[in-house]
Amino acid sequence: MEFKDYYQTLGVARDATAEDIKKAFRKLARKYHPDVSKEPDAETRMKEVNESYAVLSDPEKRAAYDQLGQNHQSGQDFRPPPNWDAGFEFSGAGSSPTETADYSEFFAELFGRMGGAHHADFHAGGFQAHGADHHAKILLNLKDAFHGATRQISLRVPKLDAQGRVSLETRTLNVRIPRGVREGQMIRLAGQGTPGMGGAPAGDLLLEVWFEPHPRWRVDGRDLHLSLPLAPWEAALGTVVPVDLPDGSLKVRIPEGAQSGQQLRVRGKGIPANPPGDLLLDLQVVLPPADTPRARELYETLARELAFDPRRAEELDHA
Repeated sequence: MEFKDYYQTLGVARDATAEDIKKAFRKLARKYHPDVSKEPDAETRMKEVNESYAVLSDPEKRAAYDQLGQNHQSGQDFRPPPNWDAGFEFSGAGSSPTETADYSEFFAELFGRMGGAHHADFHAGGFQAHGADHHAKILLNLKDAFHGATRQISLRVPKLDAQGRVSLETRTLNVRIPRGVREGQMIRLAGQGTPGMGGAPAGDLLLEVWFEPHPRWRVDGRDLHLSLPLAPWEAALGTVVPVDLPDGSLKVRIPEGAQSGQQLRVRGKGIPANPPGDLLLDLQVVLPPADTPRARELYETLARELAFDPRRAEELDHA
């Protein structure tokens, strides 16, 4: 996927005001609109201009884009880092499927899921508009899913300052994290979205839960995956080993003759829920190094006494 430099497309500086961006868009629209343009690539260029304006004219999209694109150039191969948009609060209706389809893969990847819903109605008493829902992705420690917690969450809220430039305000909320929460689940904070109009209720704030990356644990739904290293004698003879979990530890029996790549399932020891997830242990046999004379001697004894040929054993298994 190619990185899109929206500022370059509109021909404006990165610190351009909202008015600067609007003027640049109007100028390019007069030049490239297919109904009036003589340029051979007018339709393509107009789509690029529309996409750039859709992002840079929206303070929320622009703030997120600015953080993401500081060190990238137009046309450069690009993949957004995981959870790049965590901590940004977005409002409004977001990008419709039609709009996303009209724009590039880059736009769809970054902005295809942002925003909430907005409802407006006329009543006998006058115009009422339900406040828009807001949306933010938050990163939690996996331990919170096992125990539940109350966490202080800080969100960055993009705003236009008096000069028409994007600035970021921070608001901090105390959020109750339910035990058993899973990735992708929404925590709804009622009334924390856009205020309503004409006496209509405010929108809600929807917090989309994701877990902070962990060097050992990997989450899949409510299942918890863990790579478990074993010494050769533990795998060959079987043993009982302790396994650390986010909420403590447990002892797991390793069967005799365990092999690297084998997976053991411990039911009910994943993320707590009804029913709870499972713990999946991916076994990995780790060889001790032959880095001392005694270690080499032991390996040489094994080679003589066992006379084991792993390639021959594999051929017999597939015969």
